[in-house]
Amino acid sequence: MAVSDAELLDHARAAAHSAYAPYSDFPVGAALLLEDGRIVTGCNVENASYGLTICAERTAAGRMIAEREEARTAGERPRIIAAAVVGLKAAPCHPCGACRQVLGEFSCDRVIVEGSSGDPVSISFTDLLPHAFGPDAL
Repeated sequence: MAVSDAELLDHARAAAHSAYAPYSDFPVGAALLLEDGRIVTGCNVENASYGLTICAERTAAGRMIAEREEARTAGERPRIIAAAVVGLKAAPCHPCGACRQVLGEFSCDRVIVEGSSGDPVSISFTDLLPHAFGPDAL
């Protein structure tokens, strides 16, 4: 069964409610739709040493790798069909540059954010990060 952009945003919104954001008070959630149909979520996790804060998109990507079936996926790079991002206190909430780079590592096709009206807005990943540096550049 196909997942709609609105449903993927709902997964990201639910993840945002788990965010640990005591310093910024800016909870963010992400939901990654993978090529195999699975959805993996993540939320931002802040740290008193601000540079160690982890964004929602990178948390989800880490879970995607950590939770995959090792025997079936050893050596394979998972592929992200779509990444939905929700900031509970701002719309739209686009991925930061570091998160864009991480999403690009896994051939993300598009990013979905909430528009100012709350409706899903789909953005081609190449529009979000043109000329990305990725595995093919090595």
